[in-house]
Amino acid sequence: MNENQRVQQVLSGNTSAFAYFVETYQDMAFTIAHRICGNVHDAEDVVQESFVKVYRNLHTFRSESKFSSWLYRIVYNTAITHSKSKLWLSSDQERSLMNVQEFSDLDTETQILDSERTETVSNVLNCMPKGEALLLTLYYLEDNPVKEIARITGLNESNVKVKLFRARQSFKELYTKYERVTTF
Repeated sequence: MNENQRVQQVLSGNTSAFAYFVETYQDMAFTIAHRICGNVHDAEDVVQESFVKVYRNLHTFRSESKFSSWLYRIVYNTAITHSKSKLWLSSDQERSLMNVQEFSDLDTETQILDSERTETVSNVLNCMPKGEALLLTLYYLEDNPVKEIARITGLNESNVKVKLFRARQSFKELYTKYERVTTF
């Protein structure tokens, strides 16, 4: 059964069919909300509020785009509203670089393991400006194409490409500094 059929089930009164959408998309919805809000509690609130909005506005979903893009757009907008943050403004880079010092407790040999590498990437993403971390997450971890990211964030495609380029540079710089801190 495809997602459009599931939407029709919910709209025709089978409210339990909505559980599919929650189970399928709650993890990435939380990731998006957490990247924007910066803390677990607010992210959980945003995700819950977003799913309520999705349920109430399911009749407005047009099958022209992917359901996930529509849902993530709602999560994104709800998180922006909730956090009232300036998502695309650079955060205090000095503060981010100071946070890199926290990584020095990790054992260099252990970093080679995939689980440690995943943790390292997550830590570096947490030190980055929220908007950049979100774009990298959507593109690399969720495998969304630029076009879908543009739909989710409301940016145009060329703007997404530019911001992704800058985010990659920022990630590389922070990751390199992290590597230097942990090797000493």
